[in-house]
Formats: sequence, C-alpha cells, structure tokens
Amino acid sequence: MKIATFNINSVRARIENLRTWLETEQPDVVLLQEIKCQDEQFPAMEIQAMGYNSAVHGQKSYNGVAILSKEPMFDIICGLPGNDNDEQARYIEATISNKRICGLYLPNGNPVSNEEKFAFKLKWMDRLGSHIKNTLLPMDMPLIIGGDFNVIPKDTDCLDPSQWVDDAATMPQTRKRFNSFQNLGLTEIFTALNPKETHAYTFWDYQRGCWQKNDGIRIDFFLTNGYATDMSTACWVDKKPRGEEKASDHTPLMLELDT
Repeated sequence: MKIATFNINSVRARIENLRTWLETEQPDVVLLQEIKCQDEQFPAMEIQAMGYNSAVHGQKSYNGVAILSKEPMFDIICGLPGNDNDEQARYIEATISNKRICGLYLPNGNPVSNEEKFAFKLKWMDRLGSHIKNTLLPMDMPLIIGGDFNVIPKDTDCLDPSQWVDDAATMPQTRKRFNSFQNLGLTEIFTALNPKETHAYTFWDYQRGCWQKNDGIRIDFFLTNGYATDMSTACWVDKKPRGEEKASDHTPLMLELDT
C-alpha cells in the first residue's frame, strides 16, 4: 500500500500536474493540502476518472484538505475536534483498508510577532495532541497521520538555519509540541527508515532560486503508531513534481506499507 502526502497549492490550478503524477506513481491513498477551493469546486469527477474516491474539506481561496483513495473510505471526519469556532479547513481523517488515515495542514503561525496567529498555531497543535491521545490511539488500529506540519523540527531540516531563526516553524514552543506527538508513541517514519539521509527537503520557496540551489526545508511528515510503523517498509521524497512546470512549492512525501 502506497500513501502520499502532497501540499498541492491549489488543486484546480495544478490538476494536470496532479493527473500526470497520479498516472505515473499510482499511490493508493493521497493526502492533499492547500486545495484552495470549496467542496463543490473540487474536481471530484476528474479525480474519479483517474480511479480515486475523494473526501474533501475545503474553504474559499485558502487552506483546504482532501483524501484521495482507490479503496472506499469510512467514518470520515472533517475538521479537527476541540474548537467549534475554528472555521479553517485544515484537517480530515477516514478509515481506509482497516487503517485510520489522517491528513492535516497545520497553521503557519507567522509572523511570531502577531501573538494571535502564533497562539492559534500552538493551540491547534495542542488540540491535535489531545485528539491523538484521547481518540486516535485508543482506536487500536494502524494509524497514519500525514501532511504539511509547518514545523522544522531540527536545524538540520533546512539548508540555512539563519534564514528561519525568527520563523514560527522553528520556535521552541513549536518544536516542543511536535516532539510531544512522538512522546505519545508515534514515530516520524521518514527519519526512522532513513536515519542517515540529509537534505531531504519537501518545500522550496518560489523566490531566490531556492529550487535550483536546493535551498529547502523539511516540513511535510508522516507520523505512525506502532502497528503502522511495523508495516512501514519505505519512506521517501518524490522530488520530480517540484521540477515540473507550474509546480507546487512542495513535493510529495511517500510511504509504503507491507499489508
């Protein structure tokens, strides 16, 4: 079973890029972030023609997440529990082939000087931690959480740490919360399977020739519980989509399970 997480940066603007990639790589499940459209505008028919069911949690112009799956999806939940006033479309989960699979687009939180934005990021991460601990882990089934976490966990996860010293992604409060997810018993599976790999970036800014200079950061991850970790055989960054015309500023992260 092959699962991908991919911040598409507007699914309608990059539908042809997505089509080509799906036809080439044939992932079984895809977690999309930043679809940037409302549910009724999502290209579900085009994606169905490619062989995928879709579950969508969108909003106008911003954010938005979706799950594409070759297999049926059950018990779909849209929105991260814990705050009924949160209208941002950043979280979706479903059961697929007896696995609980969650996709997220964690708030950016910048600028840190904007206390409201940074506080929202931290509170969102706290809600995620509570949901993992109180709901997802007690399900006692393989659990995969993937997406754009907007976290740079270590200085080695970017080419030039000095560029990110004041960014919300590197703040001690952010890193502490990301580590707390792993303290609950989850594994950041890319590092677990590739302990010596460096410069495995998943995002390159459109500015300053970052892609050409490989001046990137690693902010897209899969977290797995014990069942899913035991099934995981490979995790890798698929860099090819980032080099295509009209590319997203992210590229897919792939996870393969032996089921």
